[in-house]
Parts: sequence; C-alpha cells; structure tokens
Amino acid sequence: MDCPFLGMTKRLYLQSKVFELMALQLDGIAPAKTSAGLLKADTLARIHHAAEILRSHLESPPSNTELAQQVGIGLTTLNKGFRTVFGMPPFAYLTRYRMEQAEQLLRQPDCTVTEVANQVGYANPAQFSAAFKRQFGITPRECLCGSIRRQP
Repeated sequence: MDCPFLGMTKRLYLQSKVFELMALQLDGIAPAKTSAGLLKADTLARIHHAAEILRSHLESPPSNTELAQQVGIGLTTLNKGFRTVFGMPPFAYLTRYRMEQAEQLLRQPDCTVTEVANQVGYANPAQFSAAFKRQFGITPRECLCGSIRRQP
C-alpha cells in the first residue's frame, strides 16, 4: 500500500494495480486452457513446474538441460512445451520474469540499480540495464526516478 500518489490519483493507481494482478492471474490460467489439448496433462504440469523452478531461482537458474532433467522431460519437450504454454522458450520466459520483478523492485524506495540487478540474477549491471531497456524502453535509472515505461 506504499503508493506515491494522493487523492484521486492514488485511487486510480491502486485500481490499476488490481487490474495488473488480475491480468497476471489470467495469464497463468488462459494459456493452460488453450494448450491443454496440445499437451498431455502430465507434460503440462511438468512445464508449469519448470516455470516455477525458474521463478524461484532467479539468481542462479538451472540450464535448460538441467531443468528438463529436474522435471523429468526431454529437452525438446521442455522447449516445445514452453512455446506452447507461454509463447516463448524457457530463457525468454526467465528474462521476462526477471524484468517484471526488477521493475517492481525499482519502484520501491531505497534500492539501487546494482542491488536490483543482483537480486534478479544479473552479476553485471550494464547487461541488466541493456536487458531492462530492451524490455521496457526506459533505463532502470529512469524507472527508479519514476518514469513510466513506454508501450511496445
């Protein structure tokens, strides 16, 4: 509830956050419904488990080969499954998730770009900044200062 705005702007801001959370929830549900016919239920569950592993190991994620072994499917099935369920390969999924987490962290008070880069798994802040700018069209420093991301 740490909102940087007051009055009507605060209400609009908080409502937009509710819509964002709803969209994130629907994003996790909707692809599974459309891909359920293309993947076996067991494979679908393993793909979602692999995504959870990636989300929980941002700082040192397993390689695609290790990830496939951890969830008990082949590398090709992992890659095809991620494309079917999430519309992208595992590494792109990880990068997108890292950037979403980074944006949320940068909007919090008392954080630095270097700290955020480390928290989302980037040892090199310059590489983090380049990836962030590719994703959002603004630099992490601009995000830290409150700039609004540009729409792709």
